[in-house]
Amino acid sequence: QVQLVESGGGLVQAGGSLRLSCAGSGQTFSGYVMGWFRQAPGKDREFVAAMHWSGGSTYYADSVKGRFTIIVDNAKNMLYLQMNSLSPEDTAVYYCSARRGIALFTTSNAYDYWGQGTQVTVSS
Repeated sequence: QVQLVESGGGLVQAGGSLRLSCAGSGQTFSGYVMGWFRQAPGKDREFVAAMHWSGGSTYYADSVKGRFTIIVDNAKNMLYLQMNSLSPEDTAVYYCSARRGIALFTTSNAYDYWGQGTQVTVSS
């Protein structure tokens, strides 16, 4: 049973930084793509970033490019999202996700497994 558990959300002032963590368990994620999505109140879930579990290629939404970094630590079975220069527009529940395969999909329905989410609130 694959399980993803996010942590690290919280309240931060605009311009600040947060590092989200996602602990994976249940199996090895070799051959998987790992992703981060977010959902703000009243909005659809949107893609943030994705990368292969083995490392290498990454892909970011234009809205976070240059500010967010997706990181995989294979040894610890952990996925991270380093978020810098946060703005109130980044306020959302952030979700960790995983899908079998190699394509870095940006649509949520392409992902097989999801965490429960962690709230990020950025104050102005």
